[in-house]
Amino acid sequence: MNTKKIKWGILSTASIAVEHVIPAMLKCTHCDIVAIASRSANKAKEAASKFNIPTSYDSYEQLLDDKNVEAVYIPLPNNMHVPWAIKALNAGKHVLLEKPVALTSSEAEILLAEAKKHPELKIMEAFMYRFHPQWVKVKELLAEGAIGKLKTIQTSFSFFENSPDSIVNNKEMGGGSLMDIGCYPISLSRYLFESEPKSVSAAIEYDPIFKTDILASGVMEFEDGSSTFFSATQIAESQGVKIFGTEAFIEMEIPFNPPTDKKTRIIINRDEEKEIIEFDICDQYSIQADLFSLSIIEDKPVPTPLQDAIDNMKVIEGLIESDKTGHRV
Repeated sequence: MNTKKIKWGILSTASIAVEHVIPAMLKCTHCDIVAIASRSANKAKEAASKFNIPTSYDSYEQLLDDKNVEAVYIPLPNNMHVPWAIKALNAGKHVLLEKPVALTSSEAEILLAEAKKHPELKIMEAFMYRFHPQWVKVKELLAEGAIGKLKTIQTSFSFFENSPDSIVNNKEMGGGSLMDIGCYPISLSRYLFESEPKSVSAAIEYDPIFKTDILASGVMEFEDGSSTFFSATQIAESQGVKIFGTEAFIEMEIPFNPPTDKKTRIIINRDEEKEIIEFDICDQYSIQADLFSLSIIEDKPVPTPLQDAIDNMKVIEGLIESDKTGHRV
């Protein structure tokens, strides 16, 4: 078994990093976190002390200058993703970049063009849900025809956050429900249908003060079926996915952030019968980090190419345009 580890630097002490990703990476087979940076020296030192990370920096530039760091994880606000990913590539670092990778598809294309200048480096958007065994199993079930022909998907993802200090309510930083969580229903629909939607339509509600979208309802039409969803940042917390085929449907109880301390399950519904499939305790962030690290170690393509991130952004833009024009796009 390959036991080589990639030396990682964490570019920010963002909550997703300290609450989820760093604890997950500490459990990885192929990850060794050697540095963390924050614009606040105290925050960097606190995080380094909490997670026994050897080095802390009070600037992102210092971390990128650290020759001991081979790869960086970037959980910065959305508007900072592309600039710092490009700086990381130019510093010779592999990049795991939080979703969505950019504010627009054109900005994401700039990043792809820059990445092509560094073919020796790996870069990937961190859509961690795809690596959880429950989604791997769903893909297998669809490939086997376990529910017949895939026809339509229904997804909900919401939470309530009305603080003006929250990044999700900051338009300039790329906040809003579509960017923060609506990107998941879009991603999973493209992932399961293995194609891009032919057309999209949407109805979007905006906060009168924040100017960010707080409720987005969308329809994506594919060659072989459809997908409907809503994402919201100011309604009761919820998440769920139902995947309907011609013979059965799959219900995913916790599709996006399943717990790391208990088993998860999916339910296959056939007529009056229910088949429950349980999955052992795991951490999808750990799986994601190890698979990305292995792509570096073995010099293989990353699990999800950067083009996928661009295509996801194009769908988000299409939904926004549909709402503005009142027409299908």
